[in-house]
Parts: sequence; structure tokens; C-alpha cells
Amino acid sequence: MNTAVGRTWILSLLMVLALIANVTYIQGFRAQELRDDPLNARQYEGRHRVERGPIVAGGRRLAWSEQVGDSETYRRRYWNSEVFSPVTGYFSLFSQSALENAENHFLDGSDPRLVTTSFINKLLGKQTPGGTVEATVDVEAQQAAYSALRASGARRAAAVALDARTGAILVMASTPSYDANSVTTLDADTATERFERLNDDPLQPLLNKAMNELFPPGSTFKTVVAASALTAGATEDTRVKAGRSYRPPGAGQAINNDAGDIGGQCDLPAIPLIDSYAQSCNTTFAYMGAEKPGNDAVADQAENFGFYGKIDVAEGKMAAAASSFPRTDQASLSALGSIGQGSTVATPLQMALVTAGIVNGGRIMRPYLVGTLRGADGSVVSEANPRTLTRPLTEERAGQMRDMMREVVRSGTGKSLQGTSVAGGKTGTADIEGKAYNDRWFMGYGPTSNPRYAVAVMTEASGYGIESGPIAAKIIDALAG
Repeated sequence: MNTAVGRTWILSLLMVLALIANVTYIQGFRAQELRDDPLNARQYEGRHRVERGPIVAGGRRLAWSEQVGDSETYRRRYWNSEVFSPVTGYFSLFSQSALENAENHFLDGSDPRLVTTSFINKLLGKQTPGGTVEATVDVEAQQAAYSALRASGARRAAAVALDARTGAILVMASTPSYDANSVTTLDADTATERFERLNDDPLQPLLNKAMNELFPPGSTFKTVVAASALTAGATEDTRVKAGRSYRPPGAGQAINNDAGDIGGQCDLPAIPLIDSYAQSCNTTFAYMGAEKPGNDAVADQAENFGFYGKIDVAEGKMAAAASSFPRTDQASLSALGSIGQGSTVATPLQMALVTAGIVNGGRIMRPYLVGTLRGADGSVVSEANPRTLTRPLTEERAGQMRDMMREVVRSGTGKSLQGTSVAGGKTGTADIEGKAYNDRWFMGYGPTSNPRYAVAVMTEASGYGIESGPIAAKIIDALAG
């Protein structure tokens, strides 16, 4: 009997200890994770009784909390929201997005890093004041980008600009957009109705097209293919296959150059790589993707530029959709993908990163949207630390890619941009099957003197990629001004 009781007592003690350990683990290590779980409805209770800190850029408040009358309730407000909503996002009764989501705990004061900035409040049991999130966007350039995208008449459009030396995101614009103030109402029925209306819109205004939507990149992807040729041993002066038409091995249909190229350099059997890139010869780059250097080389180069992975812009809490190029043993699919059609898709952010790597000597810096986090007392809690994301090219090969992008503006498909702030670039026009519009791309860098800004613009309308070029020039002008 004594032995049985003893064993029961020991088992009970072990169970109690296990329970204590489990509770300690959950409360000490998983509490925040469980609070943030989408299935936990309690996280939304009382969220509007907290005065969240502001989101600012260039000294301008983009988002802040406003007390509702004499109540203990706060409503979120946004300045020029249609322009800046891809950056700030929204904070509503039910959810939050963009920086409102990525920095949610810093803004509401629950981030443990804020304890040291309000130690007395913590001792007194008071709510820790929310901190300030300083975004990296350039206010004037963001406004210039949005205005230019709207003026283009495109059904959908987006633009991204980066500081190639640091990775700071200076512009992230998207159209059509939305006014975050419309969904921050504290009336649940009204908020639900407004979200439903936005979600039912076929152009998806809530979706940030600069980093969360994928588009066929057209001939801008030839930049990746050209880089793969350089990596495989070619130079900008290497003579490459051209010609009016190219049929990949096993393909039932040939790939042709644009009708406007008839009689030009692309008709010749072989021309220097720099000229084929400047004139955007489809046959050259289709051949490269299908045969030499081939699918593996192009896919590996794409991966080195950041394709295939979600690109984080806010410390793991705000990531772009993954761009992709088909890894395939079918030459026809690789050829089509190598001219930016077929199953090749990319975000404007990704193509801006490709440009940034070329501008920055072959090194792509990790993109980031938050420059500084400050406590309510103004003290710096955290600052962005520029660091390398990937190194797709050597400095020499990056220099040759800059030469090729300059040639596009000097004598190629982007020559109408001569005399602007665009130092070099690449046009791209992606056909959309069954549609009267195209995805018109331009990726480039500038200003012409000491270039440091990398830009990618996509506008969806009839016409050609060069029609997005002037928008890139306006963005560079605003940044350099």
C-alpha cells in the first residue's frame, strides 16, 4: 500500500511540474504568438482604447490616432491616404495591413523594446505609450509617382524606387488605391460594408501592386538573361545569335522579333550582345534561354537576383510575393519565359532590386521600409542596418550591365529618354492573352551624374514599355531634387 501511494504521489508531482513548465512556456515564450493568432478573436477587443503611435516619413505624419470626442476610444487617421496606403496600410476594427500590421506591437506599446523607454509607467502599471515608426519613403517622390501613375490612364499600375546603396525603399506606389480613412470607422456594419465593396472591386484596390501582385515582366527580364550570359563567360561585345525568327528545339511555333524591328539590327544573323539588348531582340534571348547558356543558367541567375523567394521589407513581418522563372527541360517554355512571357512573373519590387544590384556594383542590399523606431519620448529604439541580400554579379559584370542599360537610352528602345534624369534602363512590353492592354514596363537608374536610385514602373494599358519611362524620370527627378 505504501509503495502504491508513493508511486502515485511521485506521478502526481511530475504531472504538476509538467503543467507548471507548460504554463511557464506558454506565458513566457508563446504569449504574443497566441495573442496574434488569426483564430484568437480576443486580440481585437479593446484595440481602439489604445492611442497608437504615429507613422511618419520625412517629418510628415502619415498615420496617427485621434480621440473620439470625450470617450476613451481612438480612431486611426491617415494623411493623403490614397498615395501612402501601400506604405501605412490600415488599422480597422477587424484587421490591419502593411506597416500598421508589421509594426503593430511597436505602435500599440506592447513591444518589449519599449519597456526601457517608459520604465516609470511600467512600475505604475500604466499603459506603455506607443512608439513612432519612421518610414523610409520620400514624401515628394511618392506623391510624384502616384500622380504620374494616375495620369497614365492605366487600369493598374505600380512603381518602386530604391536607394541602391542602402536598400531603403523611397517610393512604393500603387493604383488603383483606396482611402484608409474609409475603413477605420468604429461602426462594425459600416466597416464591413466598405471592406466588402473594396474586395468586390475586380481591380483589387486593397492589394499593393508594387510588391504583392505578380505581372509578366516582358523584355525587362532580358536583363536577367543577359546577366546569365555574362556569368557564363560572355562580354557585352560578344556576338550573339539574332535573326528575324527563332524556333526552339521541339517547339511547334517560332518566336519572332517585334514588327518594328524588321530591317533593323535584330534581323542580322549575329550582333554584339550590347546591341541585341539595346534593341531588345526576342530571338537572341529566346535562344539563350532555350539553348545557350540555357534554362539552368537563367534560372540560377534569377534566383541570385532574388526570384523564387518572398522578399521581406520589414524584419520578417511584411514580405513581397515571390517572383518566378520556369525551371524546365522544355526548350519552348524556357525560350518564352526568357523574353518575360509565359510563366515568368515578377513584382515591380523585384525588378527594382535587379536594377539596384546592377547600379550597386553587383550587390543587392536588403530592401527595407522602416528607417527608425522611436519611443514615445523620442529616443531611438532601433535603426535600420543596411546589409547585403545577395551578390548576383561581380563588379566588372555589373559595370557591363550598366553599359548595356545606358545603350538602351543612347540608341535603343529607350532613346526617347535622352536628356532626362534616366542614365540607363530597359523597356518591356508583355502581351496579355485575350486583352486589349499590355503590361508596360520600364526599369532604370539615375540621375545621370553619380546614379544611386533604382526604379521599376509597370503600367497596364495599350502601348509599349517606353510609355512607362517618363514616369521613372519623374520619380528620379523628385528624388534627386
